[in-house]
Amino acid sequence: MRYLAVIIILLIGTSCEKVVNIKLDTADKKYVVEGVLTNQSGTCMVLLSQTQDFDASNAFTGVSGAAIQITEKDGATTQLTETSAGVYQAAGLTGTTGKTYTLSVTIKGQTFLAASTMPAPVNMDSIFITEDEAPGGKRNMANVQYNDPAGVANNYRFVQYVNGEKEQEIFVRNDELTNGNLTVTKLRYPKNDDDEKDNSIKTGDLVKIDMQCIDPVIYKYWYSLSRSATGGGGNAATPANPVTNMTGGALGYFSAHTLQTKTLTVR
Repeated sequence: MRYLAVIIILLIGTSCEKVVNIKLDTADKKYVVEGVLTNQSGTCMVLLSQTQDFDASNAFTGVSGAAIQITEKDGATTQLTETSAGVYQAAGLTGTTGKTYTLSVTIKGQTFLAASTMPAPVNMDSIFITEDEAPGGKRNMANVQYNDPAGVANNYRFVQYVNGEKEQEIFVRNDELTNGNLTVTKLRYPKNDDDEKDNSIKTGDLVKIDMQCIDPVIYKYWYSLSRSATGGGGNAATPANPVTNMTGGALGYFSAHTLQTKTLTVR
């Protein structure tokens, strides 16, 4: 994930034309932490990188040499192992509903901390495809059905894959309007403008949906990130970094969440 410092430059033209060379200042780099702990084996992973300049490649460039650990409240501490540049894993570590976990990342004398409490899982009943109106015409969209528990505030994130390709749209929901109800969440996504990377759901496609039950702080992270990406919030010209539970000056997040997955082939 890239975090870009956006510089807006206002040029006042003159009566004659001339070439203007502009030097963009390079912002100080910050560390970016993307940490995940779930209730499923083999999913505990932390990605460590740094922010990139505006014109840099979007490819992930990992940072090696960090000491990373996850500690369960009143419990054990697990050290993560670097499996490739910037990728740290603890394959055998799984989380437990109701437990709070603290992530610690130490790199070059700096330490970043974040805590997350794993919510109770909400069962994903089914997924199905419907044809819906969208900009540019009708499109197939995935729907997720689940029973939201009454009397409990729940927050959800959904991740969509089509033939193994992850949809870049951010799908997050809460239950402010659906608490205690049978809920169907439609995963609306924009059409990819790149004709060579058509992200439309078509007959024969394999669709996979991950359903995450996330804590309130992580909901705020993904929601603020989605608003920034779409220019929401009424101030599209000045996007801000998303809300984070990281302390110490790093960007990113640490999420302890439950995970369920369902797949279907589009008929």
